[in-house]
Amino acid sequence: MTRLNDEIKQKVVRLHLQDDRTLASLAAEYGVSRAAVANWVKKFREECQISPKANSENELMKQNLELKRQLKEAQKENDFLKKAAAFFAKEID
Repeated sequence: MTRLNDEIKQKVVRLHLQDDRTLASLAAEYGVSRAAVANWVKKFREECQISPKANSENELMKQNLELKRQLKEAQKENDFLKKAAAFFAKEID
């Protein structure tokens, strides 16, 4: 197993926390164990407890994830409304 540098580890943690990627998918993609990814995430969360910078970064990642979820939900609702509008437009004709 190749030792990954800190930059790659931070990227993996970010992908998990910000993009909601699973530990298993990240482990497979980067060729490491699921436990290794879980440890990196755990260490980052511990760092957030003592480092204002890490905590701020973590809060931004949480907000980004929540905004992505809200956008996805809004897109689903928008698609539904488009289909409903098309259905009712046919009924009027």
